[in-house]
Amino acid sequence: MSESDGSSLSPAEKKIFEAIENNDSVVLKALLTEKPQNVNILDENKMTPLQHAAYKGNKEIVQTLLDQGANVNTCEHQHNYTALHFAALSGNIDVCLLLLVAGAKSTVTNTVGRTPSQMAAFVGHHNCVATINNFVSKDEIEFYTCVNDTQTKTILPPFLVESVHKFVMQVNVHPVRIVMNINHFTSLQDYLPQLKNLLELMSEREMKRGLENNEVMSFKFYYLSYIIGEVIQIRQKQSNRKDEEDKPDITAIFAKKLLSPGKDENMEFMDDFLKYCIKEFPYKETTLFRQMVATLSSEEPPSALFVISTVINGQRGFLDNIPRCYTCGEEQPAKKCSKCKAVQYCDRDCQRLHWPWHKKSCARLEQKNTVASKNKKPGSDGIDIKELRQYLEDN
Repeated sequence: MSESDGSSLSPAEKKIFEAIENNDSVVLKALLTEKPQNVNILDENKMTPLQHAAYKGNKEIVQTLLDQGANVNTCEHQHNYTALHFAALSGNIDVCLLLLVAGAKSTVTNTVGRTPSQMAAFVGHHNCVATINNFVSKDEIEFYTCVNDTQTKTILPPFLVESVHKFVMQVNVHPVRIVMNINHFTSLQDYLPQLKNLLELMSEREMKRGLENNEVMSFKFYYLSYIIGEVIQIRQKQSNRKDEEDKPDITAIFAKKLLSPGKDENMEFMDDFLKYCIKEFPYKETTLFRQMVATLSSEEPPSALFVISTVINGQRGFLDNIPRCYTCGEEQPAKKCSKCKAVQYCDRDCQRLHWPWHKKSCARLEQKNTVASKNKKPGSDGIDIKELRQYLEDN
């Protein structure tokens, strides 16, 4: 491996940085194919080609460098900014994910004591914060598919690794969305007890890493297992139904419980459900648990969902300005109720789940809406109420 100090770069080495600056992956690949030892050279600022590409947020260039053997954790930068730090500053979640999959360390701090996710938060790239905070190596899942020094039997069938890996990496931690994702990964539905057990073991394992323990990931694994436990209980209550076609939609039952409005139309049941979830976190000696309890015990506490989301995905500002699905909390939902225009959803499924509650207030919200329904243009983003009612009757 060749590492120049940057002061005496050869013309061929300078062309590598020029290719990155020009976003020219073809030239870059040709240069590195000719001299692969140059993949980790340093410029005058002691930055590698990978660090430059990460800062530019160019996924193709980053992938080319990784394919050519770039060391994802090489860092001689004056202020100790790793490639992942630069990717976080770029705001490109795909680049962050590429580096994490390649083995980038997310806990390294720069000279001002900030990790990559903290730098992303500092500049307002919350999606990068969530991507870094929720990353789990696939090896972590594969560990439980075989017998090893710490376990005498397999916990998870190998064919479930891909689905479980995607499930634990989900960023949206709204409980309804989590249950919807269980249904999305159909292969998981017959293995929920095993999945619950796996997540509990992963939570425990995170707390036993010594100085490298991760309280946030431990809580997230526990939180996912808690939601799955609730789904298992619902299924058990419905198990006496003999006709398979008449079995109710588990997601609908779960959503109906959590989305039920209380006083002032706040979802009090969901808040109580999530507060109890936090209360049952087994590692009560952790700083994280004490912080959550203190926040919820304050004079004007935020919702339990806000606390959980902040813990897992990091803090962010301007939350009130971000439109969310009224059912699952997904950001930037694509649809609106065509009648009142005040409530937004991801799709018809989300509106169907929320309809038992929304139908009670839809007409009132419509009266407050300044946009008359008669001005609705063809192809607008509304969900037609008549179509929804027909859909509900048909299903």
